[in-house]
Amino acid sequence: MGAEDSNLMENEGGCRGREGKGRRLWKKVKYQLVEYHSLPGYLRDNEYILGHYRSEWPIKQVLLSMFTIHNETLNVWTHLVGFFIFLALTIYTAMKIPKVVDLNSLQHFPDILMKPDLQKLQSELLTCLPSIPDLHRLREEISSWHLKEYLYNCLPHSVKEDLANMIAPLMIRPITRWPFFAFLGGAMFCLLASSICHLLSCHSERMAYIMLRLDYAGIAALISTSFYPPVYYSFMCYPFFCNLYLGFITVLGIATILVSLLPVFQNPEFRTIRASLFFGMGLSGAAPILHKLYLFWGQPEVFHTTGYEILMGVLYGIGALVYATRIPERWMPGKFDIAGHSHQLFHILVVAGAYVHYRAGLVYLRWRDLQGC
Repeated sequence: MGAEDSNLMENEGGCRGREGKGRRLWKKVKYQLVEYHSLPGYLRDNEYILGHYRSEWPIKQVLLSMFTIHNETLNVWTHLVGFFIFLALTIYTAMKIPKVVDLNSLQHFPDILMKPDLQKLQSELLTCLPSIPDLHRLREEISSWHLKEYLYNCLPHSVKEDLANMIAPLMIRPITRWPFFAFLGGAMFCLLASSICHLLSCHSERMAYIMLRLDYAGIAALISTSFYPPVYYSFMCYPFFCNLYLGFITVLGIATILVSLLPVFQNPEFRTIRASLFFGMGLSGAAPILHKLYLFWGQPEVFHTTGYEILMGVLYGIGALVYATRIPERWMPGKFDIAGHSHQLFHILVVAGAYVHYRAGLVYLRWRDLQGC
């Protein structure tokens, strides 16, 4: 091989090496974060967040970006962690909160477990209940008040009132759990949809269009299903009002989702209208809450649940206000690109508000389990 051929091969090898390095460098540059002014129009939503954007990345890089730092990282993880929190709460609720208390599950009832004389109470109860005639018929045919009377007459004076009031309604009418689990399902759907939306929307305009509608549907589902436990358990003894309120909020939620499907609804100038629509949807819950207070004024559970609901409304309201006004990044553009901007604060407040509502739901279950209608 001559010197000329050797030089030619070296040049070709050098070219291939430079091309390989160039491709690697271009790959790194191509998937670098960009600034706001470099974004396509459909990704421009908040002009106060100046940098650290992903723009039109392939789906593989988009998925991997959930483990890297950019201005959507905390938006993804705040609601993804919230989803797993509510998944754990759902499993816990299904396993730990019984559908009905009977003789075989009394040893698991928390109020009894706290008693120091558990064995004595169980013995007294097991002695008393077989003396009640036709116990199975009583569960189906007579009122909770009659079973309380039987229990009250046969139990020792020291425990008769507490046990009678606690056990009688539970043995006769198990309280359905579906409204509570509907709320938990709505919360999980909202949180997961939001997390996926923030992760995938930078892929393409088509993907952003689909993901944003999924996000709006999740918000409407959370608000709608949040009404189910308070409305159902407050008005379960008043079927007309129960169906009226549940029907109204369900129709309003569906209507909100349909409006959210309109392409014009996504334009940045409609940000305040979007927040106001969802805020007004939540505000409509004032009617059943005031009605509940009127019907059950004086009962501690009513004030307890109303306090939780007010706190939930405050958290959601502050979140919507922060989202609409873009605080704090509007005060210092570029300073909150990675952490602390309004959408991240909104996410945290949503998770906190949903958890407060979960606590209210537990109070509703305990109230109706112990008292029935």
